[in-house]
Amino acid sequence: MTVTGSRGRRERLRVETTAEIKSVALALMASGGPDAITLRAIAREMGMTANAIYGYFATRDDLVTVLVNDVYTALADAVDTAWAATTDADPAVRIEAWANAFRRWALVNPQGFRLIYGDPVPGYQAPEGGPAPDAARRVCTGLTALAAAAWPHARHRYEDSAFDWSDFDPGLLDKVRPAFPDLPPAAVALALRIWGHLHGLVSLEVYGHLRTQTISPEKLFGEELAQLVRTLGIPRRH
Repeated sequence: MTVTGSRGRRERLRVETTAEIKSVALALMASGGPDAITLRAIAREMGMTANAIYGYFATRDDLVTVLVNDVYTALADAVDTAWAATTDADPAVRIEAWANAFRRWALVNPQGFRLIYGDPVPGYQAPEGGPAPDAARRVCTGLTALAAAAWPHARHRYEDSAFDWSDFDPGLLDKVRPAFPDLPPAAVALALRIWGHLHGLVSLEVYGHLRTQTISPEKLFGEELAQLVRTLGIPRRH
């Protein structure tokens, strides 16, 4: 085997082992909660020594950061793709496409959803700027885009809103104001309310709380979206 071939094989094995480490970490979290993610537990599951694991991730926090970035980026890709596949001429369809993509991703990736939006990993120290700043910005601006799409139809419903810019976290404003400079504070508050509608039902479904309540969670989510669109005053084009 040539030196180049040997190096290529080592690189492939490293990529494969890294992917397995991340997969095992998510499986451990699914069965034992966020505090089950430890390098020693992963090494035990994979039949490796703890020292061997440290050759891939120097600390548990390094692994968690990579996991969060991976799953958050996958979510951002899913909702961005759904949004891009629609037209701004029909805001109701755009909102529903984004929301349904969010739900589908969460159901296919429940451990990833829990890692991003569930209980924090005990003791985890995120790097400065967060573990997935680009993905967080994309999802945040995506949610604000839902409110921006609805705002021409909904603004008259929020004329008495008491929100001003001081009511929001500066980190949130750093993400949304450059992307939507014409939106007022009331529209940003609307984006958070839309987020509450979507996140609430999806969380109940991911965590299994709807399982004994309805056999039609998709229908429930669909009707919630339809009601949301009506509440926002968006006309239907079909």
